[in-house]
Amino acid sequence: MKNGIILENLNNDGIDRRGFLKCMAWAGTGVLWVMSGGILKSAGLSQIIDSRTGSVSGGAGIQKGDFMFVQISDSHIGFAKDANPDVIGTLGAAVAKINAIPNAPSLVLHTGDLSHLSKASEFDTLDQVLRGVRTEKIFYVPGEHDVLTDNGKQYRDRYGKGTKGDGWHSFDSHGVHFIGLVNVMNLKPGGMGLLGTDQLAWLERDLRGQSASTPIVVFAHIPLWAVYPQWGWGTDDGAQALSYLKRFGSVSVLNGHIHQTMQKVEGNITFHTAMSTAFPQPAPGTAAGPGPMKVPAENLRQLLGVTDVYYTETNHTLAVIDAPLVTAPVPAREERINNDSTRRDVRPSPGGNEVSIDNFSFTPQQTQVKAGTTVTWTNRDDIPHTVTSVDKIFSSPPLDTGGTYSFTFRQTGKYDYYCSIHPHMTGSVVVR
Repeated sequence: MKNGIILENLNNDGIDRRGFLKCMAWAGTGVLWVMSGGILKSAGLSQIIDSRTGSVSGGAGIQKGDFMFVQISDSHIGFAKDANPDVIGTLGAAVAKINAIPNAPSLVLHTGDLSHLSKASEFDTLDQVLRGVRTEKIFYVPGEHDVLTDNGKQYRDRYGKGTKGDGWHSFDSHGVHFIGLVNVMNLKPGGMGLLGTDQLAWLERDLRGQSASTPIVVFAHIPLWAVYPQWGWGTDDGAQALSYLKRFGSVSVLNGHIHQTMQKVEGNITFHTAMSTAFPQPAPGTAAGPGPMKVPAENLRQLLGVTDVYYTETNHTLAVIDAPLVTAPVPAREERINNDSTRRDVRPSPGGNEVSIDNFSFTPQQTQVKAGTTVTWTNRDDIPHTVTSVDKIFSSPPLDTGGTYSFTFRQTGKYDYYCSIHPHMTGSVVVR
C-alpha cells in the first residue's frame, strides 16, 4: 500500500489498486464491532443473523465475554418523502437485527442525523424506538440535521450531558478509548465539516494520557477524510485531528453522513462510513448532487441492509459483505445509480428574481437584479437548506421541501451567500 492506496491485493477482498472507491457497498444499517484478544474487528450483524430466515446463526466465532458494540447512523426521523416514507419502520428493523444478536452488545454508537429537522417530536420518536435496543448504553454525536434551529442546544440537553463544547466527549470501555467528535458546527462557506481550534486542542490533550497500545475508536458524523469535497463530504481540519492519532497502533474512525459504505486504510488508521437507516444517497460524482435517492419501494430495504466488515490488524485490509434487511434480487449497482435520475421532478428554470435550490445547488448561482428587487429562493430538494449571507445581512430559517425565503436588496453591491447546513453550496446576488 502506498499513499493510502492498495497497490497489490493479496487477499482477494475486492480492493484493487484503484483504491478505496472500489470497495463501496450498498447495504448497511448497522455494523457490529468486536474486541477480541485486544484486536478490534467488525463481525457484521449478518454473520450472526441468517439473512434468509432471520434466525440466529452460529455466532461467527464470537466468544462469550468478547466486547461488542454496534454503530448505526442517519436515522432522519421526521423524513417522510418518496425515498422512504417510513423511516421509523426501517430504524425499527435495524433495532430488531441488533436485538437478535446472541450476546447483547455492550454499547451502541449513533453517528448523527438522529432527526431530520431538529424537532422535539422527532427526538421523542427516536428515543422511543431506541429505548427497545438491548444494550447497556447508547452514545451520540450530532449531525447537521440535529442542530438546525438552536445551534444544537436541544440536542446537547438531550444527548450531550457531561460533554465538552458543542458536544465532544471521550470515554473508556473494555480497554478501548472512544472519542466522539463534533464536525457539524460553525461551517464555513464553500467548506466541508469543521472541528475548530478548541476541539482540536481538547483532542490533543485527551490523547496525551493514552498508551500507544490502546485501541482508539473515533466517531463523528461527517467523514474526517476527504471522500468527495465537491459535495462537502469531508472535514476541512480533519488531517490535523488524524495527525494526533498516528502514534497509536490501532485506530478506527467511524462516521455517517454519506449514507453508503466506504472503507479506507491509511497506515494504522481504518476508516469506515456507515449506511443510513433512512435512505440511500448516490455514489460520489454519479449524480448532479447528493440527496435522497429514490428507488422502487420493493428495493428500498435491500439498500438499507447490514454490512459485514472484517478487519484484520496484521494485514490492514477490509472485506465487505452485504446482507439486506430483506432478501430479494437486487438490481445491479449501475442500475441503482441510474435510478437517481428520477430522484426529483424536472422543473422550469427560475425567473430573473427567483432562485431554485435543487440538487444541492443554487440555480442560478449568480443572480443580477436592480436595487429594490425582492429575490425569492425556493427549496426543491428533499433535504432542508438555508440561505445565509456571508456578511450576515440576511439569513433564512431551515427551508424544507417547498419552503421559500425572500429578501429585498435595496443597496447596490455583491452579496455572497451559502447554505449553512451544506456549506459547499454557494451563490451570490449582484445588485446594480
